[in-house]
This record gives sequence, C-alpha cells and structure tokens, in this order.
Amino acid sequence: MAGDTFNVWAFGDAHVGTDSKRGRHSLATALQTSEQGGDMGGPPFAWDIAIDIGDMSGGQEVPDDEEGREVVRQLAVMERHRREDIYSICGNHDRSGLDEPQAWWWRKWVDPTGEHTDFSGVDAAKRPYAIKGTWERYAFKAGNVLFLLMSDINEPSQTIGRGDLGGNPAGVVSAETFAWWQDMVAAHPQHIIISAHHYMLKETTVASGDWEGLRKSDDGQWQSHYHGYKDRGTPIGASYLYFVGGRPDSGAFENYLSEHPGSVDLWLGGHTHTHPDDTFGGKSHIETKWGGTHFINVACLSRYHGPANVPKSRLFSFEEGSDEVQVRCYMHSDEFLPEGCYGAVERKLRLTRPFSWTAPEG
Repeated sequence: MAGDTFNVWAFGDAHVGTDSKRGRHSLATALQTSEQGGDMGGPPFAWDIAIDIGDMSGGQEVPDDEEGREVVRQLAVMERHRREDIYSICGNHDRSGLDEPQAWWWRKWVDPTGEHTDFSGVDAAKRPYAIKGTWERYAFKAGNVLFLLMSDINEPSQTIGRGDLGGNPAGVVSAETFAWWQDMVAAHPQHIIISAHHYMLKETTVASGDWEGLRKSDDGQWQSHYHGYKDRGTPIGASYLYFVGGRPDSGAFENYLSEHPGSVDLWLGGHTHTHPDDTFGGKSHIETKWGGTHFINVACLSRYHGPANVPKSRLFSFEEGSDEVQVRCYMHSDEFLPEGCYGAVERKLRLTRPFSWTAPEG
C-alpha cells in the first residue's frame, strides 16, 4: 500500500494460449511492465491488488493442462508481488466442456480459493485480504471497500457449449450467485461496493446491447465482429451477462440496480476487446447508470484473440477521505497509442462515500 492510497489494477482477457502461439506473452509482459516498466517506454505503476476478470485461456476448444502450465509460468514472473495479490474470476473461455466437471481447468490452474495449490501455486493463507465464498462467487474487504466477484459458468439449458461453439453461450450466472450478490449488497450499505463479472451488464458499455457483438455482411447475414457468430448458440446476447438462473435476457441485475439506485459503486467486466476510444452502440468503455453505478470495461491484455484487440488495462486509485476514484487506462503496446497511460480517457468517478482504511462494522 502506498500510504493513504489504495491502488487496484484491473485486467482481463489475456488469452494466454492465443498470444503464445504468436510469440507474445500477454500476461507475463503486462505483469513485468507493471513492476519494471515496458520495453516501449511505458513506466511501471503501483498496485496493491489486481482483479483479473477472466479469459486466461485462449482456445476455442476446451482449455487443457498445457495452457494451464503456461498460465502459471507467466504468473511466476512477478518479483514484487505475490500470486495471491491477484484475485481472479472465470471467463467464458476458461469454462470446461458441458460433459466435464464445472470449470475444472480454471479451478486447477487459476484457483482463487487455493484448492489446488500444487498446480496453481495459490496459498489462500497468503491473501492480503482473505476471501469468503467459493470458486464461483466470493467476497473480500479492503478498508470500507467490499469486492463481490462472480465467475462465468456453463448454462445448464444449453446443449452445445465450450469446444463445439468456442466461448458460447453468452454470459451466465446461477440463481444462487445472483441471490448471494443481492444479499451481500443489501447487507453492506456502509461500504463502497465493487462488483465484477467477466461480462458487462446489458446496455452499459461499448457494444453491450442485443446483437452488438456481431455485424451484418453486405448481403444481410450475421457474422463475427467483436465476438464469434455462433448461430446455434445465443448470438443475440454475445456481449453481455445474458443468462441468470437459466433465464435468457433476464434483466435481473439491471432491475435490481434500477430499483436500488447507487447501491453498487463500480461494475468491472471485459469480454469485448476494442480500442479505448470506441463508442459502438453509443456507449464508451466507462458509463454511469442507475443512480451512480459506474461500469468499466477493463479488457484486454491479448493482442491476437480477436480482430479488434488493443492491449490495455485499467488502474483505480482510491485516496483516504476522498469520495472520488481516479481511473486510468494503461496501454500495453505502442501499436495504437504510446505505451503507458492514455490521458484522453482518464476519469474521476464519484463514489457513494469517501474511501477509508477503517472498515465499518458488519
């Protein structure tokens, strides 16, 4: 911790396997840049903890142990941080096949709860802030900030999933996870609440509306754009958290936030990889809705997983006694913009209360 400042680094969509095949180490390079500075002139930056919003895997098939070992190898480049300083959630490409144990690959190699230390290297006792929950949903507190992290899962109603249809279907959480999230939000009204899932909510940030992950060809046929077009999947919801408790386009989170304005301060997600200036669908990477909930797309670290990838991440700085959080965008390549922080999209966002290292009761 840097004195009165709490620095949170949020990144995701490293798609390690995809970039490794092209000779680029998306995750390791970003980690080394954060500690030592980048090869293209970008400075190092301070972070106390990191939130990884998922998609460590890069394959269209189900992930395998070879890619898992590569993820762990790249995580091991850190010299000034521990593996346990990174809090992860599962993305759609991290899911296992429909006929396999739920998220076995991600639980084995990324392993937020430290169930498989021999493979992942994660020791839950070394977490700077202890987690409570399961691999699918867990919480932790830092001062008066409550983090609620939810993993993407396979949708039980779908008969075609990872492998046959790449990252299909759209974003998914269980009814139990949604109920847990509601209860946690309601029980902590004196906290700054940060929710994270791999997907953004509908109609929040760039390309998060119906069909906005895709585009039409000159002859009027749907085709891949930000996301792959899978006609047997759920292409209408390819860009947002579509299934909640088995209900498509449920609006569950959106309705709760509409009915409880300002109850959540930040929603962090990714999944859609694009330039930080992109405003497809009339929405940018940072938008505010429902009485003060700020939605931030923090993707992506990958350069090669998708046609519009621009490697970047987001840095959040909370100051003791301040009710604003500074949000910066760090470019991890000089191919599109200079490596380092891109000032044109820096923002200060209002919080529901000032940040404090003193945790409220409850």
